[in-house]
Amino acid sequence: MGERLVIDARCAIDADELVWRFEPSGGPGGQHANRTHSRAIVKFDIVASPSLSEAQRARLRSQLGDGLTVAADDERSQRRNRDLAQRRLQQRLADALYVPPPRRRTRPTVGSVRRRLADKASHAERKVSRRRVPPEE
Repeated sequence: MGERLVIDARCAIDADELVWRFEPSGGPGGQHANRTHSRAIVKFDIVASPSLSEAQRARLRSQLGDGLTVAADDERSQRRNRDLAQRRLQQRLADALYVPPPRRRTRPTVGSVRRRLADKASHAERKVSRRRVPPEE
């Protein structure tokens, strides 16, 4: 049992479950960019992960699918790109595991109802005052 990647208070995965790959970064950059494998790609298999509970696995699969792949090539250093990819993976997993609390229906306050009706009446009054008055004969 090695290092663990903490996702949130209820979830942590073993670092051994992450599959890392490094590739050359794309784009211009000359000799350095062409020779160094600084782009970091991390894959996490949600289905095969023993660190997740069944509820967590079901939630992640419904949000993200069977696996998650994250890449980073923002920096010139492989180490910094690896840290970036790991943080992005943590954030994506945390966002997918978050379950928003159910909304409780509330009633409008008496004051808000009065204000809404007063605004409505003043708006109607303003429209009536803009009408053209027919000429009297």
